[in-house]
Amino acid sequence: MLKPKTRWICQQVDEEKKRRLVEELSITPLVASLLVNRGFDTPELASSFLFDKDHAFHDPFTLIGMDIAVSRIKDAIANNEQILIFGDYDADGVTSTSVMMLTLQELGANVQYYIPNRFTEGYGPNENAFRHAAESGIHLIITVDTGIAALHEAKIAKELGLDLIITDHHEPGPELPEALAIIHPKLENSPYPFHDLAGVGVAFKLSHALLGKVPEHLLQFAAIGTIADLVPLVGENRLIAKRGIQALKNTDNHGLKALLKLAGSDLPAVNEETIGFVIAPRINAAGRLESADIAVDLLLTEDPYEAETIAEEIDALNKERQALVNEIAEEAIQEVEENYPIDENSVIVVGKSGWNAGVIGIVASKLVERFYRPAIVLSVDDEKGLAKGSARSIMGFDLFQNLSTCRDILPHFGGHPMAAGMTLKIEDVGELRSRLNQLASKILTEEDFIPVTKLDSEIELKNVDLKALEEMQMLAPFGMYNPKPKVLIKAASISQMKKIGADQTHLKLVLEDQGSSLDGIGFGLGSLLDEVSPYASLAVIGELAINEWNNIRKPQIFLQDLAVHEWQLFDYRGLKRIEKLSDSVSSALWIVFNEKYVSKFTHQNNELIVVNNLDKARHLDITGRNIVLADLPPSKEFLVSLLQGKQPARIYAHFYGEESDYFSTMPTREHFKWYYAFLMKKAPFDLKRYGDDLAKYRGWTRATIDFMSQVFLELELIKQHNGFITLNEVKNKKDLSESITYQQKQAHYALEGELLYSSVDELKKWFDEMIIGSVTNEEAVEEWI
Repeated sequence: MLKPKTRWICQQVDEEKKRRLVEELSITPLVASLLVNRGFDTPELASSFLFDKDHAFHDPFTLIGMDIAVSRIKDAIANNEQILIFGDYDADGVTSTSVMMLTLQELGANVQYYIPNRFTEGYGPNENAFRHAAESGIHLIITVDTGIAALHEAKIAKELGLDLIITDHHEPGPELPEALAIIHPKLENSPYPFHDLAGVGVAFKLSHALLGKVPEHLLQFAAIGTIADLVPLVGENRLIAKRGIQALKNTDNHGLKALLKLAGSDLPAVNEETIGFVIAPRINAAGRLESADIAVDLLLTEDPYEAETIAEEIDALNKERQALVNEIAEEAIQEVEENYPIDENSVIVVGKSGWNAGVIGIVASKLVERFYRPAIVLSVDDEKGLAKGSARSIMGFDLFQNLSTCRDILPHFGGHPMAAGMTLKIEDVGELRSRLNQLASKILTEEDFIPVTKLDSEIELKNVDLKALEEMQMLAPFGMYNPKPKVLIKAASISQMKKIGADQTHLKLVLEDQGSSLDGIGFGLGSLLDEVSPYASLAVIGELAINEWNNIRKPQIFLQDLAVHEWQLFDYRGLKRIEKLSDSVSSALWIVFNEKYVSKFTHQNNELIVVNNLDKARHLDITGRNIVLADLPPSKEFLVSLLQGKQPARIYAHFYGEESDYFSTMPTREHFKWYYAFLMKKAPFDLKRYGDDLAKYRGWTRATIDFMSQVFLELELIKQHNGFITLNEVKNKKDLSESITYQQKQAHYALEGELLYSSVDELKKWFDEMIIGSVTNEEAVEEWI
């Protein structure tokens, strides 16, 4: 067996709905399954999703407060009032700021932007910034991607005579700020039909309302912020992302072109992964390590040379950010393991003075990935007595809801069910850890701490072809709530399997089933090669793709996890170097049947047991264990006693023996008949002197002559003295099987043939017959899926 690293949860498809989509839309079964399981289970819904039929942006004025905000902004423009865009320092905040700046500049506004410094000001609006704005002659502040929790700052703005318009998408608290207008898709009783816009999505709606038309030229920025902020890519977000990606492919924005060129990304190949793994991390790096202003400047500049300079600066910051994350992550992991072990902490809360506040969110994600616990990572400021934290969660633990119960010790706090940020006093960190662990103990079960992989569909290899994979791209762009499809192949044979890569850390294999095949590549899975028998029925999960190489296009699967749900046979028969077997075997019990061979295996520092009688074999518990059958047993009964009714996980068959009878002559009755007739003529016969000559004359081995002589001796057909053979007078007919030596030779010959020289299929079939009472393959796989 090989257990998967995560819990596989595979959706079951409604076969009738799937069939209907295949027939009415002429799509492949693979894509039909994906659509049904994502809720697009009628031809009308599926067609609309695939082909963007009847998709349009919602009326921005259905957002509460939009009419007030637009009226006030237009008055400010008409009166040439100074307007301040107050943004945030992540990719969503940067693109939100850029969208609003470009919109207001287009309308001729007197506008500037301000993004707080993550390290000196922290997240969101702050009193000092508002006071400075008022002193500078600002009359109107528009927040983007922030502000919904700024209760105190809104009051300060009112006292200062500033009009405040808040546009945000973060979870509203029980009390809302006193602002001129709040534009938020999740406000209570909001008639707006889509609630999951990113911050840039809300800014885009305000731009739409101000311009009186959909701002197509700003879609590329809206797509970046939407995808980067991991909001659900359905509904209006999908429309923003899909159309924004198309705009990015043809962008004339100097900053984006410079950034993509530096990263080695071709414009025509831009997709959601380009945004998620190339653009967004670099934009985020600016605000994480220094000021996010340069990221906004990159998107706003009209000078291509300036764009190249800024892009290089941002790229350098991103590399610095990567190194910093790795360093802090190592320290955080050590802190968990030494001081807050996961067997005592359902929620991880760690912090340290000097940890860069700009990257602790990424570190929190790495802790979740490593320990699969909700994690909060804190950057501690000893001088101020404060700790700034970033949190990431696991399925089943709503961060926003649980942290909301701790508002009394979290003066600054906001976020989502899966991610949050906060500031608290250093002396309250222990209290926060204690409270969250108490909450988690009531909410989470042991099963919740096993990572989950959600799978879209179980597929058959025959349904994986180029047409299906090309069609699958119609579901893109992929993201939250519309993830890149992960599929399950429940049982396939392995036709090829090997390690690849300079350090042999990757796995390459070819799966086969009923005449169909599929190439697979598993990055970082090379170590599993020794865990999977080439004769196993393999279950795999992963993402399907098209591999293009040398103008040849083939389907392939990017493997994410493997499982074998039956016992496995590893065939090491005939292996001469025992140390090589030891290197390949993972935590196994070595079973030796003949004590004389113990010394050959003990030097490997393996767990070893000598099974030299049937009773010991019968009572040895091997269920769930990996076992090595180190040498040949004295008889087949030993293996029957050892295996019958038990369920080992793996059997490594070695069957060492110093000599083999299998390829020596096993005398037939005709051999014995001829030899006895020879002795009747020649006795007394000097076996010691002429035995080799006789063997050579007959084309036998000397061992064959000695064996037959021993059988005749046991049957009392002959006498032997000093090497001379004489005949006894025989009164009763003797059968060869009455000889113990003959019986042993025949049994050993048969045993070698069945165990040592049989095919792998034959050996596995024999073992299968012995391991009775084991669960069926279907039952076993259901434990994991």
